[in-house]
Amino acid sequence: MTDLAAIVTALLFAGMAAFQVALALGAPLGAHVLGGRSAGTLPTRLRLVSAVASVILVGASLVILARAGVIGWPVQASGLLVPAAWLMTGYLALNTLGNLASKSRLERTVFAAVTAALAILSGYVALG
Repeated sequence: MTDLAAIVTALLFAGMAAFQVALALGAPLGAHVLGGRSAGTLPTRLRLVSAVASVILVGASLVILARAGVIGWPVQASGLLVPAAWLMTGYLALNTLGNLASKSRLERTVFAAVTAALAILSGYVALG
């Protein structure tokens, strides 16, 4: 069951990463992120932040998949998997609270639901 949770988590992370890539490439979705402070295309600095976020999200999916044993992980770094999974779980829980407080309807509804699901799934995999 942990394998399935990890795969679903990785797919959700991939979807979020794709959204961040779209923002980084200039998609006019700024009204739907960061509380809607930047309508249209994000400013260059925030587009760079989105690019970095997409890399972090892909990394997070790899950590979760490795923690569940779905993919291999270097033996020397395997001790980092549990703390990293718990760190992500905590961050996602806080991110959910931020999304719920947003002025953006998309953040309050869709993003809050996704980050809450990710927090729960990541916590489940971390326990595994």
